[in-house]
Amino acid sequence: MTLFLLFVGLVALVAINVPIAIALGAVTVIAIAATSGLSALSNTALVLFAGATKFSLIAIPLFVLAGAIMNASGISRRLIALASALVGFVRGGLAMVTISASMFFAEISGSAVADVAALGSILIPQMQAKGYPTPFAAAVTSSSATLAVIIPPSIPMILYGVMSGSSVVELFVAGIIPGVLGGFMMMAVAYMLAVRHNFPVEEAFRLRRVAKTFREAAWALLLPVIILGGIFTGWVTATEGAGLAVVAAVFIGSVIYRELDWDRLRRSMIEGGMQTAVVMLLVATSALLSEFLTEQQVPQRVAQGIVGLTDNRWAVLALLNVFFLVVGLFLHSAAAIILVVPIVMPLVHAVGIDPVHFGLVVTLNLGIGQQTPPVASVLVTACSVAKADIWEVSKVNVYFVGVLLAILLLVTYMPAIPMSLVRLFYG
Repeated sequence: MTLFLLFVGLVALVAINVPIAIALGAVTVIAIAATSGLSALSNTALVLFAGATKFSLIAIPLFVLAGAIMNASGISRRLIALASALVGFVRGGLAMVTISASMFFAEISGSAVADVAALGSILIPQMQAKGYPTPFAAAVTSSSATLAVIIPPSIPMILYGVMSGSSVVELFVAGIIPGVLGGFMMMAVAYMLAVRHNFPVEEAFRLRRVAKTFREAAWALLLPVIILGGIFTGWVTATEGAGLAVVAAVFIGSVIYRELDWDRLRRSMIEGGMQTAVVMLLVATSALLSEFLTEQQVPQRVAQGIVGLTDNRWAVLALLNVFFLVVGLFLHSAAAIILVVPIVMPLVHAVGIDPVHFGLVVTLNLGIGQQTPPVASVLVTACSVAKADIWEVSKVNVYFVGVLLAILLLVTYMPAIPMSLVRLFYG
């Protein structure tokens, strides 16, 4: 009953346009006062502060800032040029460029919204100018951007790691194979649609052009090597790797490419700060909710209820997949992870599901939610850039969402796909 009343109150506040973080904090404060009295509110500020100041969470603003600096300093443009030289000769090659550029960008930013905003503003107008239908251009840009939450580093994975107590580095490693596999499957779908609708071919493959764009993008390609190499070898933590990403992006943008001046850096910092503030306020209020739910033993009761129905882990995974797909329709990924993961983790442990494996399942479910209305944060951003109708785009996007669903099923029921590298590196 407590969880139901909290949910009803939260939905009611969100329905009247109260920001999710504020609504979450408000219903939790009311619930604490109603169940434990006003005196129990004395620790509220301390819980909020402690929830938002965990060391691993520092990686979020740093990765967001690194992505903003990349876009402001010409790094994104050079990655796009290299991708175009490599795959632009295929029919529908500009769609391939979009997908491969998203895979490059994902290795630095960790944010799907940042990916679609940065790359979409460049690639969607190019596709429109070449004669690609606007709904297709928006759909391929939107869905490929979701690779940013699967390929490391990933902001949703960082949040999941904090909420579940799992290793962020192991989550990053687990995302490599599903992310790359998803990228190639999206390219195959894009190619089939391009052949069916006779989309244009870009300029012919020229080794000289590949060499030229590679030289120009070589420093940009060092960014994922620095970040992921340092994290996976254990030289730095995920948080320290995020700091390295910012330093490297500033150095490459200002010293090597000489396109990052003080004004662009200031705008990047403001943009990163605004995105971070939204997430961190949500993290702080969720810590308060988590404390309350734990005291009320809500997670334990939820786990016991589902285990009472079935203790088969594959059946439980199927139920949780459906649950998170529905949650993803209405909540942003950060909000969903923060709200739901602490509740379901006792169930995950009870039926013997590996928390890292489950983290990939959660991340993919909520990545699909970024593409499915009504919330669909990434899809809405792509439609805004393309000036396209969201329902027209969704008719094309269904093919690419199908790829994400296929990856979700593979990851859920073939754990070796995400976990093989984790076991290879960490035993």
